[in-house]
Amino acid sequence: MMNASLYAIDRLSTWTGKAFAWCILVLTFATVYEVVSRYVFNRPTVWAFDMSVQMYGALFMMAGAYTLSRNGHVRGDVIHRLLPHKWQGIVDLVLYFLFFFPGAIALIVSGTYYAADSWSYKEYSWNSPAQIQIYFFKTIIPVAGVLMFLQGISETVRCIRCIRTGVWPERMADIEETEVMLMNEAQDLHDIDHDAEAASLESRRPSK
Repeated sequence: MMNASLYAIDRLSTWTGKAFAWCILVLTFATVYEVVSRYVFNRPTVWAFDMSVQMYGALFMMAGAYTLSRNGHVRGDVIHRLLPHKWQGIVDLVLYFLFFFPGAIALIVSGTYYAADSWSYKEYSWNSPAQIQIYFFKTIIPVAGVLMFLQGISETVRCIRCIRTGVWPERMADIEETEVMLMNEAQDLHDIDHDAEAASLESRRPSK
């Protein structure tokens, strides 16, 4: 039951992160279009800069919970990884309550105020010639805070279970970082070469 609840939150964070990952594609096309229009046809757009800011901001905010669900946020790994798992859980649990949850709550409360205020007068970008409407983008702030808070609850439960058992609970299988895959591939190739060399030496050893 506990694992089902943890995985349900993880799936929500994963779905959200992957959905907003498409912002990268929109951002890429907008940037390419602006470069071609500006430097080839000498007709710069009035919306490309704002589009880039909004897409990048949405991606940055909505990918936070997904990154946390994959244990991908930056920490002091030089010290943290040397600790026993039980002490890793204790340190993480303390830091979640000292820094993470207050930050997530502030994001929800302040973000709700900013979003509601922006919706009240249909705010648009004051420094944009295109006057792009941004009130719906500000709604992302409290939504991202809620997702981070939920994922924080999931991570807190994992910390408590690690403290009790001395082992970190398993996470959902998902894509690994490229550097991790390359490291694993290099290790596999090294093991294969080592086994092949050992087999070759064994075959050349004279029989008694």
